[in-house]
Amino acid sequence: EVLLRMHSVGICGSDVHYWQHGRIGDFVVKDPMVLGHEASGTVVKVGSGVTHLKPGDRVAIEPGVPREMDEFCKTGHYNLSPTIFFCATPPDDGNLCRYYKHSASYCYKLPDNVTFEEGALIEPLSVGIHACKRAGVTLGSKVFVSGSGPIGLVNVIVAKMMGAAAVVVTDLSASRLEKAKEVGADFTIQVKNETPKEVASKVESVLGCMPEITVECTGVQDCIQTGIYATRSGGTLVLVGLGPEMVTVPIVNAAVREVDIRGIFRYCNTWPVAIALLASKRINVKPLVTHRFPLEKALEAFETTKRGEGVKVMLKCDPTDQSP
Repeated sequence: EVLLRMHSVGICGSDVHYWQHGRIGDFVVKDPMVLGHEASGTVVKVGSGVTHLKPGDRVAIEPGVPREMDEFCKTGHYNLSPTIFFCATPPDDGNLCRYYKHSASYCYKLPDNVTFEEGALIEPLSVGIHACKRAGVTLGSKVFVSGSGPIGLVNVIVAKMMGAAAVVVTDLSASRLEKAKEVGADFTIQVKNETPKEVASKVESVLGCMPEITVECTGVQDCIQTGIYATRSGGTLVLVGLGPEMVTVPIVNAAVREVDIRGIFRYCNTWPVAIALLASKRINVKPLVTHRFPLEKALEAFETTKRGEGVKVMLKCDPTDQSP
């Protein structure tokens, strides 16, 4: 294990949801819990067996740590391990604090040209990497990303990086769609009160064809329906956003057109990939951060996220650090 002095921690929609509702599905907050799972910091102390890190190293933290070497770990899907520790998922404490202890294997050294903020953004970025891999994005793919919040945006960034020829994004908010354009979306569609079939046909008309891949990042029933109708026969729909447990969808439409529907759960083996991309400047995640607060103003930061202002709200945990 290593002890870290925390630096940058992003606020996620799930953090806000636990704060407001006390539960997400089967994960229920029963005791006081520290939030925060998008984080970076500086190593202060290392355990006796730790060789790849030393005090002073700047690291990005992967929040999910398997507790045992089970069948999922053996096959490389450690994110699916039922006993996994995960920051800020009850009852496990997160890292929105001054000092935090974490498994050394899940702390990754940041190169000098990757900032603490970029290090904290690797967590949401990882969702995009995992989702686009599961979707099979490749050279020339036509991709439809549903939802232009932080997770929709990282999927746009990663899909373009993986060779997508065209990416179209839908959202209710014009300002969020502007941000999607800024990070590389080719087309945007502002949804008003169209039916799922109508939105699907708009997607087809702006792309000039139906997309082979749809990445659904809202969890809203209408959007999942749109995702099925929009995806080309033989294509793939990846469900990233999580909404109600039971959702009504045109499953027969998907079945007879051989549209594969895939879920994702967090990510695995994405931190080294993300660090390599950031260090080589192949991707730019800096536009995602729109608000910054010191730890003392955490409540204000959470209120800002709750109101849906900006994109990513970042908290600064180290009062001695004067970097911008």
